[in-house]
Amino acid sequence: MAKKKGPKIVNTSGKRKTAVARATLKPGKGRVRVNGGPIHIMEPELARRKALEPIKIAEAMNRLERVDISVDVRGGGQMGQVDAIRTAIARGLVKYNDGAEGEDEELRDEFIRFERKMLVNDPRRKEPKHQMGRGARKKWQKSYR
Repeated sequence: MAKKKGPKIVNTSGKRKTAVARATLKPGKGRVRVNGGPIHIMEPELARRKALEPIKIAEAMNRLERVDISVDVRGGGQMGQVDAIRTAIARGLVKYNDGAEGEDEELRDEFIRFERKMLVNDPRRKEPKHQMGRGARKKWQKSYR
């Protein structure tokens, strides 16, 4: 049986600490939405700029077709969510602009050259608190005299 040809839809995800972002890319008008709202109203400005980095790189390489990107992000803090968003978007663009071999090698190499975290999840996690202290490393003072 032949494979059904329909509109191309790509689902990807990105993680940072406890934040998880799921991105869906499909043909459209070039809209980018995060949790239902436009990415261009994201605050603070630094977070918005960081989240838009993969889109700017893809535009510079003429790889950004008319594609709608919808990102749903949950968990973590503000910057953890931003890193998860940019990883999900970058992975999605590489997968969406694939050729015969499966993914866009040139775009992938450009993302890695800019910053490896664009395509690879950051494995670092918070160290858990230990006994006899207030945190992971700090210990209660003791005096024997």
